[in-house]
Amino acid sequence: MTAFPTDDLHEVPKSRAPQPPVPEGGNEENEIELGALWQGVRRGLPWILLTAALVGGGTYLWSRAQPSVYTASSSLVTSGNGNVGGTSLVTAAPLPPGALQEALQGPVVLGNIIKQVQRAPQFSAAQRSEVSADLQQELQRQELTTIELQARLDQGGNGVYVVSARGPSPKASAALTDIATDALLSWDRSRALSVIQRAQASLRAQVASINTQLAAGNLTDIERQTLITARAGVQRSLAEAGIQVVGLAGYLQKVAPAVAPLDRVSPRPTRNAILAGLLTLLLGVGLAALRTVTDRSVRSEEDLLNFGLPTLGVIPRLRKRDIVMSGIVRAARQAGLYEAIGFLRVNLLSQLPRKAGLRVLVTSTSPGEGKSSLTATLADSFAASGQRVLIIDADLRRGTQQEVWDKFQREYRWVQLAGQEGGARSLQDALRQPGNVQVMEVEPQVHVLPSGPGLHDSLPLLNQADLGGILPQWSRGYDLVLIDSPPLLALADSLVLGRHTDGVLIVTEEGKTSLQTVRQLLRRANQGGLPILGFVLNKVAVSSRGNQNYGYSYEPRRAGQR
Repeated sequence: MTAFPTDDLHEVPKSRAPQPPVPEGGNEENEIELGALWQGVRRGLPWILLTAALVGGGTYLWSRAQPSVYTASSSLVTSGNGNVGGTSLVTAAPLPPGALQEALQGPVVLGNIIKQVQRAPQFSAAQRSEVSADLQQELQRQELTTIELQARLDQGGNGVYVVSARGPSPKASAALTDIATDALLSWDRSRALSVIQRAQASLRAQVASINTQLAAGNLTDIERQTLITARAGVQRSLAEAGIQVVGLAGYLQKVAPAVAPLDRVSPRPTRNAILAGLLTLLLGVGLAALRTVTDRSVRSEEDLLNFGLPTLGVIPRLRKRDIVMSGIVRAARQAGLYEAIGFLRVNLLSQLPRKAGLRVLVTSTSPGEGKSSLTATLADSFAASGQRVLIIDADLRRGTQQEVWDKFQREYRWVQLAGQEGGARSLQDALRQPGNVQVMEVEPQVHVLPSGPGLHDSLPLLNQADLGGILPQWSRGYDLVLIDSPPLLALADSLVLGRHTDGVLIVTEEGKTSLQTVRQLLRRANQGGLPILGFVLNKVAVSSRGNQNYGYSYEPRRAGQR
């Protein structure tokens, strides 16, 4: 029998400490450290950057395929009021706020613009058809976007109106701007002209009324002379109104014609690509941070410490390629994982009494968290330190130890565990005849008792067996017995087996095992009286451990190095 080396042990407790109560949750579970938040974002950063690059590139290509758009502009200024025959006749009243915009998108002005575009020589046939169709649709929707009007007026209504138009070419945009400006000036002139025309109609009606009164013939000389004088004054005002029509300018005046632009306003592939990439990046970082905040899985050792139990080991994740090529046991002998398993071995021994035939049950909350692989690599680590290890695959429904070690080697030597010769070669048969059992020697110092074919209902078999006598008998001759049991929350088998062990090791997976399931497992284990030793945080991404890389960079010094 190989004794435990003293340098692998911390201070050994003289008696088992009582199990701590299971926390019911509180502020610790809801707190999110900045470090954890950064690690959550960092894990998704490669995909975020790749997505941002793809979105930016796609936006760039899409923008380049869009037709070019140019914008030209012109200005209109307010020119004040005029009068006809004194102060009573005004050429055009000041425009109320929004009146010019309503006129621009109305059928009179916009219809005039469409007609002018269809005759403008600055447009090609295709451009003429396209611009006319766009303006016609905007007229029907009452949403004018091809032509824009901005007012820069003071409180008195005086100022500048800026007319901008979008076109498929520099000449087309300038021509459309001038057409829109002229259409507005024409509308404003017709508005002013209508004022004079109404005044002329009123003056003509006054002349007709005076003529009717003069034709009555029953007027005195004074009345006739008064009417003749009044008619002369009205006729003079009518003549002045006719003269005013010739020089009518309206309320608006054009500052200068539009100038053809040099650069297009859209599309801008580079700008659009940068904006799309940045937006995708920010959105991706936000989603990654939100996912980290709402993630209730085990993310670090600190999450497990909230349950009042130690984390005995932090095991880095292996590449699937290495596991497929060489198997978990060989892959685990790489420097980083080998040292991590060494830490686990030392910490595990510190929680156990100093005696031979120690029995440790390895379980988890759910399948797939790596308890079977961890059991095999832990046994290999103990064997490397000179200790004899027996692995009992107690997952009678879905045992995997046979598969794990088959990738290490195919040929095994069967040795006698109990009895004189031959006997059961699976746990199912061994529980029925515990006095005559054989185990596989998978490597020197490591023996494995496979579970056997999948058994649908394993609990009756465990309950009928005298585990209190069988397990101590099988443990003779070994320094450590590792029992690979089913997930504790999946089957009750672990509760039955755990009562006959010296400790229970709980395997959790980073980013997968939820804190709620750990809490449920501890509650069930405490109710069943299981001696919980602590946790193992398994499949940890090496990049998320910071400087805790367990020997990845602490290599042996070569000859000649200082």
